[in-house]
Amino acid sequence: MIFSLLGKKIQDLISQRFKEPTLVQRLAIPKILEGKNLLIISETGSGKTESAMLPIFSKLIEENYKPISVLYITPLRALNRDLLERLIWWSQKLGIEIDVRHGDTSSYRRRQQAEFPPKILIATLETLQPILVGKKMREHLKNIKFVIVDEVHEVIDSKRGVQLSLALQRLSLISNFQLILLSATVSEEEKVIRAFGLGKKFEIVKALEKREKEIKVIYPSSLPKDKEISEKLLIPLSSASRLRKVLELIEGSQSSLLFTNTREFAEILGSRIKLLARNFKVDVHHSSLGKEARVLTERKFKQKEIKSVICTSSLQLGIDIGHVDLVIQYQSPRKVTQFLQRIGRSGHAISKKIKGIIIATNEDDIFESSIIAKKALNFELEKIKTYEKPLDILAHQTIGLLFDFPNSSIDFVFSFFKKNFFYRNLTKQEFLQVLKFLESIGLIFIENGKLIKRRKAYEYYFSQISTIPSSKKYKMINLLDKKLIANLDEEFVLLNVEKDSNIIVKGEAWRVVDIQEDKVFVEPSNQIEGAIPSWEGELIPVSFEVSQDVCKLRQKIYDLIEKNGKDFVLNFLKKEYPIDENCARKMVEVIEKQEEIPNDKKILIEKEGKIVVINLCFGSKVNETISKILEALISSRYFVKFLIRKDPYRIIIYFENPVDINFKEIFKEIKKENLEVYLDLILPNSKIFEWRFVQVAKRFGLIKEDADLSKSRVRKLIEEFRYTPIFAETLNEIKTEKLDVEKTKKIFEKIKKGEIEIFEKKKLSKISKIGLEQFSDISFFGKEEKELIEIFKKRILETKLTFVCVNCGKWYERYLIKEIPENLKCRICGAKLIAPLKVVNKNIFNLIKKAKRKKLNEKEAKKYNELKEKAEIFMYYGKKGAIALACKGIGPKTAKRILSRYYRSEKEFFKALLEEEKRYILNKKFWKV
Repeated sequence: MIFSLLGKKIQDLISQRFKEPTLVQRLAIPKILEGKNLLIISETGSGKTESAMLPIFSKLIEENYKPISVLYITPLRALNRDLLERLIWWSQKLGIEIDVRHGDTSSYRRRQQAEFPPKILIATLETLQPILVGKKMREHLKNIKFVIVDEVHEVIDSKRGVQLSLALQRLSLISNFQLILLSATVSEEEKVIRAFGLGKKFEIVKALEKREKEIKVIYPSSLPKDKEISEKLLIPLSSASRLRKVLELIEGSQSSLLFTNTREFAEILGSRIKLLARNFKVDVHHSSLGKEARVLTERKFKQKEIKSVICTSSLQLGIDIGHVDLVIQYQSPRKVTQFLQRIGRSGHAISKKIKGIIIATNEDDIFESSIIAKKALNFELEKIKTYEKPLDILAHQTIGLLFDFPNSSIDFVFSFFKKNFFYRNLTKQEFLQVLKFLESIGLIFIENGKLIKRRKAYEYYFSQISTIPSSKKYKMINLLDKKLIANLDEEFVLLNVEKDSNIIVKGEAWRVVDIQEDKVFVEPSNQIEGAIPSWEGELIPVSFEVSQDVCKLRQKIYDLIEKNGKDFVLNFLKKEYPIDENCARKMVEVIEKQEEIPNDKKILIEKEGKIVVINLCFGSKVNETISKILEALISSRYFVKFLIRKDPYRIIIYFENPVDINFKEIFKEIKKENLEVYLDLILPNSKIFEWRFVQVAKRFGLIKEDADLSKSRVRKLIEEFRYTPIFAETLNEIKTEKLDVEKTKKIFEKIKKGEIEIFEKKKLSKISKIGLEQFSDISFFGKEEKELIEIFKKRILETKLTFVCVNCGKWYERYLIKEIPENLKCRICGAKLIAPLKVVNKNIFNLIKKAKRKKLNEKEAKKYNELKEKAEIFMYYGKKGAIALACKGIGPKTAKRILSRYYRSEKEFFKALLEEEKRYILNKKFWKV
């Protein structure tokens, strides 16, 4: 038996924890004991961690290694915590010191680790950066014999992965260690090894148990009882049906995870479930919640205090939460590898079957989910796209190397980077340009071919140990009732929010009235067309391959209906794809209504009124690339206002007025050889370039981490540093993360050759309309003007004012406006000259006393006259006057103007006040000195 290869102490402990080894343990333990470098690929909950750590524990007992002997690196702080809890049992029993290091580790704990290092140190990716340059810690790192990198697939496609790869390489210069990479399912194992394997000889342990997978895509049909849910929560009937189905699935399982694609929708779904079923035991878990809240939810779920957790990718990784027998994915998971990871959490033991259900929300969702579900069953995974020589990470790690090896030669540092997978194509010229830039901003100086770090380098290095963009929050405030609706991410605001734009937040549509400093003022809107959801930036891209397969399936259904009829197609779909009857019928219904089918070889452009929909099946990144080019060409050639939106299957353009633009000709004139030139001209003028430029500039050390720059200042910096590595890297970052230039080139080449045809129609088809109706889950039926005024009225009537007697200055009382007594008089002198005030202090009463003695200066006289004017308004207009004065930005002069008008109804009066308050909000920023 495999466990017999381990030391006696370990074997004794194993008998208390395991009955028998899992597949990954059987395959990995002997190889680790032999000292081999491994990439271990296995599902969540398969015993990966123990497969790596048990043989290492065994070796630590046998050999008297100096600390730090083992470095265990994780991509998430939560995994650090979870891992420590799991390994501490073993370490305590074996007498092996173990500790954890992350960004929140106290300075005292860090000093303790430097003075008394543990045998095993668990650290995050980012924590490795300061550890590598700490004098004492660096000495301890020289003793490392084993490095384990957990969940390595999570970072390979990001700058975090590049930073990790270089950190491991720097570590390898001072210690010789056995390297073990742990990963969930990945499509390109060799690429993972090349990225993180340090050129070492590696073996792959692929331990994927043959677990039965029960996967189903469902589209819940509406039942009579769903109408009650719809009316209670003010959501569409279809949303109510899905919510009811979610509750049924949770109730029918022992324990379940309900995954959503965004944090906001997790909150929306959580709040709806709690409103609908108050005693339902369910919690929400995502990365924006505090650590205490997340840990509490994990504990409650593990101890069966709650039946389900609504979560995002925060529970996608291997955090131990106990038994899960069902995984529900709300809406398409968008990515095969992500879906496999999520459903892999189901099944208590490795022998139990995987059970996952996708709840599709519209026709696009059904098609996409069907393709992803089938690919998951067939284990067809997306390819990995990695960064190519990111220059900001190069700059930071150059400074890091100069901490490791002061006064290093240019040739030494260049050769270091050239050995790294991510920088294999780095040229000497590119490298020298980065060095010259670092010298120009005072981080290094170059002397006789040597690189010498300057004093500023210390602050720069430690301020940029994380590659995750820093972002402030904007408060989104409802103008009608002044309530905080949500905190918006800076990136979303800078890229999408401007005056009069429509956005979707917290499941409702809103119109932006104004933006002031860190506040976004909005009012409810019934304009869904072109509205941007606040979660847009969170959505992972749908691959080119998935999108192509969706459109191939559309065409196949069309062809089969013509050849064999509808019933045959329904049976075919249910047999070939893991879908229910409703999904199959929805798919057929869509295609039946189409004259032309946009597919992998056909672009369909449809126009109706002010809307143009370009149906093209190229996935998120290619469609984003094409939309950028179209946006620039339309803007430069036609003097028209428009909004452009895109998804993996179409580009939608909303024009202010109907237009006559020949899009077919525009597509045909775009040449693949000019594509990069177009993008290099277009992108620097975009909002996304401004946002990304600031982030890259921070990583280069040009801008301080806490800098808050105006738009005009950012624009000046972009022009000033146009011909520098910062500018070049900003382009590289956008092209890598948001676009797919190479695939887009191939598309335009195929258009030129006639391999992809373009068709135009003068009416929107069902497939086009699906894109316009994509926000089917928002809790909004259109707030009419009457309802908006009612919200505003409610806020004003519930405002509390203080009523002060201006005649004697000795009496005051506070009332809610709706509770103001009729014929209010001063209870001391009986006068009716009473001023309704929002704020009262003793200065008011002193002012009235001084006025009676006629000893007011010019400034005081002005204040007193305003006070008296308010009292006169209340005396003349009564409660109506108090209402006007309670509004934001309405003083005596404006109040008199509004009150002097004739209003046919109370609604008209409150509407006039609301419009005046909005005008004040808009003009307020221009009054500031």
